[in-house]
Amino acid sequence: MPKLKTNKGASKRFKLTKKGKLRGFKAGRRHLLTCKSSNRKRGLRKAVIIEGKVAKLTKKLLPYG
Repeated sequence: MPKLKTNKGASKRFKLTKKGKLRGFKAGRRHLLTCKSSNRKRGLRKAVIIEGKVAKLTKKLLPYG
């Protein structure tokens, strides 16, 4: 049986937690930050757990975690 290929783009953006959940970061923190409030920017700092259908599809891209 051949090895499965890991999607490199997904491996750089998402990490699996110990319990097998996907951890990623929120969008909107790269540029145009002057017009965003500090409360909004502070909220974008935290990592988010990806759930549902998106998590299921993304886990297929990371066969070895």
